[in-house]
Amino acid sequence: MVGDLPHSLTFVLGGARSGKSRHAEKLVSAFPAPWTYIATAEAFDDEMRERIEHHRARRDSGWLTLEAPLDLADALARVADGQPVLVDCLTLWLTNVMLAELDVEAETRRLAETISRPRGPWFVVSNEVGLGIVPDNALARRFRDAAGRLNQMVAARADHVLFMVAGLPMTIK
Repeated sequence: MVGDLPHSLTFVLGGARSGKSRHAEKLVSAFPAPWTYIATAEAFDDEMRERIEHHRARRDSGWLTLEAPLDLADALARVADGQPVLVDCLTLWLTNVMLAELDVEAETRRLAETISRPRGPWFVVSNEVGLGIVPDNALARRFRDAAGRLNQMVAARADHVLFMVAGLPMTIK
């Protein structure tokens, strides 16, 4: 069963609007509350503020929220042992790291080391960005490549990997 180990990592991957966040919330909420939601999004515009508010509105009082747009590894380290955790999402975190001009490889390695040792049932959401056309600019190609490498690292370390398609989870690992 997904997330059945007391210290496990479940990776929920999918395209935009595939249902990955909602499904991950459902998986986490199968554990006793409180649950920790680690949010990586930053509200740079009205549309993103609406998206963030939509996600917040779905969560009830059993959720504790940590905002970690850049230092995701430290946020995970602050979570209590045994605490169910949802990280949403890695591609927004990667965007923030790239925009802050941090060392993407170093930050990715640091995150990979942290998630290799989950201290509870941890669920991590990310976008699969490599199924479309090759982007027409260097920054977008760099992001796609970095996201692909990050997703591969997380999937290799995960106990379970789910791929969301049209709201339906497919078990990959």
